[in-house]
Amino acid sequence: MSEAEEKHATMAQVKRIIRKKLRLQGDHTHTELNIYPLMDVMTILLVFMIMQFAQEAAAVVQGPTLQIPWSTADTEPQDALPIQISFPAAEQPGTIVVDGRPTVELRRNGTVDPSQKQGGGTGFLITPLHNVMTQHRDRLKLIEQMNPNRPFNGTVQIICDKRIPFRTLSEVIYTLGQAEFSNIHFVVLQGGD
Repeated sequence: MSEAEEKHATMAQVKRIIRKKLRLQGDHTHTELNIYPLMDVMTILLVFMIMQFAQEAAAVVQGPTLQIPWSTADTEPQDALPIQISFPAAEQPGTIVVDGRPTVELRRNGTVDPSQKQGGGTGFLITPLHNVMTQHRDRLKLIEQMNPNRPFNGTVQIICDKRIPFRTLSEVIYTLGQAEFSNIHFVVLQGGD
């Protein structure tokens, strides 16, 4: 093709071609992103992550405030909410720890301060522990509603120093029962005769 035969399109011809192409493509509608399915996926992932963290075994580290008793029992540990009760040592206070978070500080003799109990010194219900356990119960029941394969069974593992007074242990068990945690397991070191 020579330069003389080459034709240039006029502006009117270019506009006509563009209008024709636009008519063939049809109308473009404005679409919005529906975030509800995304929220459902995020909720399911959140429940899955909570269940994974709940299944992790409790890490027990013995030290001056925690000496675990020995037993000849031969049972496998179960998935449960860990509750650790440590005895006061030189500069470290004794504490009741629920799922890794300190909840109640114990006095020097390993007892609960009467101001922390409902009914004072003669009471058995440890108020801060009951409040925390009620929150855990509600969370676990919500998980049960969202996933019926994970029923709430009220299971806890008590990791208790062997020097803790029986009265303190009784108060903890009573408080757990009041918060609907009645399936109680004790963590012990396995030893033979």
